[in-house]
Amino acid sequence: MNETELTRITAPDGVAPGTGYTHVVFGTGRLVAVSGQVALDEDGEIVGAGDPAAQARQVFENLRRCLAAAGATFDDVVKLTYFMTDIAHLSAVRDVRREFVDSTRLPAGSAVQVAALFRPGLLMEIEAFALVDRPGG
Repeated sequence: MNETELTRITAPDGVAPGTGYTHVVFGTGRLVAVSGQVALDEDGEIVGAGDPAAQARQVFENLRRCLAAAGATFDDVVKLTYFMTDIAHLSAVRDVRREFVDSTRLPAGSAVQVAALFRPGLLMEIEAFALVDRPGG
């Protein structure tokens, strides 16, 4: 159980409310930075070629595993950054994110369209930052 208290401010004074993210998330604890994850399985093979939802599901599963290795969960995530080769994939990513992230505890987020990722066939890369107060895994 996460004992870190995170505060979420969805619409600071004078800022339009975000759709699908929280503008500000803060708390105290141990910072966990998870490098951008892509839709590769444990053997380094692309999962879901050409399918943004399938790739997003693999990416979030990889993020879940990385967070767990640090003693964290998606409840601890304060920021997600999405890099996509086509910003139109954002709706598929958000649909899959609902399977992993509680919609009442959305982290801060940024979404960026990029020209390419490091390997042809990859549609997205997502990185995460979390705060936990437990010792590492």
